Amino acid sequence: MKKLGEDMVKNCAGLPLAIVVLGGILATKYPSLTEWLKVSADVKSYLNNNKCEVLRDVLSLSYDDLPPYLRPCFLYLSHFPEDYEIPADRLIQLWVAEGIVSSKQGDEGQIEEDVAEGYLMELAERCMIQVRERDIATLKMRSFQMHDLMRDVCLSKAKEENFLYIADQSNACQLSTIERVHRVSVHKYFPIQGIKSPHLRSLLFFDEFFPCEEREKVLPLTVTNYVNNHRNEDFNLRFCFVVAFVNCVLTTKFRGIWKYMFNNLNFLRVIDYERRGDAGWKLPNDIGKLIHLRFLRLRNLNFRILKLPSSLGNLSCLQTLDLRIISKRRCWESIHVPNVLWRMQQLRHLYLPYRCSPETKLELGTFGNLQTLVNFNTKNCYVNHLINMTNLRELEIRGPFNIEDFNTEELDKNPPIIQSKYLHSLSIFYYEGRIDPRHLARLLSSCQNISKLNLNVEIRRLPEYDYSSSNLAYVHLRGCNLEEDPIPTLEKLPNLRALKLHVGAFIGKEMFCATEGFPKLESLSLACLENLEDWKVDERAMPSLRQLDIQKCRQLKKLPDGLSFIATLQELKIGSMPKTFEDKVKEGGEDFCKFQHVPSITFHHCGHCKC
Repeated sequence: MKKLGEDMVKNCAGLPLAIVVLGGILATKYPSLTEWLKVSADVKSYLNNNKCEVLRDVLSLSYDDLPPYLRPCFLYLSHFPEDYEIPADRLIQLWVAEGIVSSKQGDEGQIEEDVAEGYLMELAERCMIQVRERDIATLKMRSFQMHDLMRDVCLSKAKEENFLYIADQSNACQLSTIERVHRVSVHKYFPIQGIKSPHLRSLLFFDEFFPCEEREKVLPLTVTNYVNNHRNEDFNLRFCFVVAFVNCVLTTKFRGIWKYMFNNLNFLRVIDYERRGDAGWKLPNDIGKLIHLRFLRLRNLNFRILKLPSSLGNLSCLQTLDLRIISKRRCWESIHVPNVLWRMQQLRHLYLPYRCSPETKLELGTFGNLQTLVNFNTKNCYVNHLINMTNLRELEIRGPFNIEDFNTEELDKNPPIIQSKYLHSLSIFYYEGRIDPRHLARLLSSCQNISKLNLNVEIRRLPEYDYSSSNLAYVHLRGCNLEEDPIPTLEKLPNLRALKLHVGAFIGKEMFCATEGFPKLESLSLACLENLEDWKVDERAMPSLRQLDIQKCRQLKKLPDGLSFIATLQELKIGSMPKTFEDKVKEGGEDFCKFQHVPSITFHHCGHCKC
């Protein structure tokens, strides 16, 4: 088999990408000699056609070698623009919404998202996609890209199979003559009224809803020039009249775009907006007509009236709903969401607005299928509804978190908050207040399987180790204002691999890592701990540490001597620290001999940056 492999590599004409992709194909056949012989014959067959196109032919072979269930998954990647970094979770949600993957195709007990994740890994193992980022806690793929040449093959195959249509201003007019387009990916704005296909299933937008240059085209040039020339002048009645006229014209245009989509594309399953931008006066009521929608993403669209229509409740088939819209005037203006989401009992991924209006109060107790819940808070939602979300995998709380009727005397008698055994990620962001540490401890005690914890909220005191999941692999603390050293609690976590203590996480002066603490910690980041003066590390602490990053801890006098005993340390980054600190560590400094075993030591912005 070795000789056979060498022969096939020679056929690749020394092209690295061709060799890598061919290796990906062969890896799926190992250790079957029969399968390798078949691949070898295919390679020779392909390359005999045109030896000047070796790379293209090998990449085409990688597609032809795909099993039937992976082909539509690969073709779907043609939606995304060149050099685009594709978020894995978003792609998986799109695959599921369009029915490209099914739980029936996976092992018993797997849901569609698990199957889709397996398919994505298969594409990576075949070297058809390039992993860009992995989740530090779970090591799962977070984002990836396609090589330009592989994308060319993907586009070519998608066009051959009429899989989708990529629309921009240059070819939008052709859409009116194509009646059976099922998918349209808009890379550059074009008038949506050009889509005449009644069978359209998905619309993905990678440009603004209605760019500024297009708005200028619908206005008389004299009006545009007048507004541009007088916008900085004092109050002028004529100017106000002209601005009102402009708003009226644009509002009509925006309404026309939405109305056409909601009234003529009735079989849409997917609407996905990528870019922020003005989207008109408000989201129209007509959206309730798209009863077949499975995926609706409105993230970062700007509306003037931040009140969502109650007709959203008609979209009972929705699986993914992203309502993180923003105000044209102020990004953090509150948004009113009517209490109709409970009708969407098929929801699997819900992204609520960053800030809901005080009048918003949502019932979410019907979401037994929900896997992702982002921007939950107890001001606009009911905490006792979380217990019904038995399939929840990711929970992000943004804002207050208070437990009603909390028993402060007998803490163990409080009912559990979450019963999902699948929850692996918990994040809390609350910049305007603090959370009662007892409420946080109760929440953590209900999350015994989480591997990822992100806290950006004032708590003053870290809950005891007993309340934390032993599976925690990633912890990021920020703005917690911890008064006591958090290390004695955190170093007991047996599976912690990454720890970040950033801006205001700890406000004390001393930290101490004890012997055998942090047994599996690989990455440690300390940033903007303004009061930290003394950090001590025992000789046998952090035996697995590989990366250490210290930024803007400007009161810290020196690195701990105990770090010199960590043989695994590969990378030390020091940034925005006093020059005296840098001088001790760099070559010739008094502490250089303690860290000269570290292969990579870098300094940047030392001596002059402030936190």
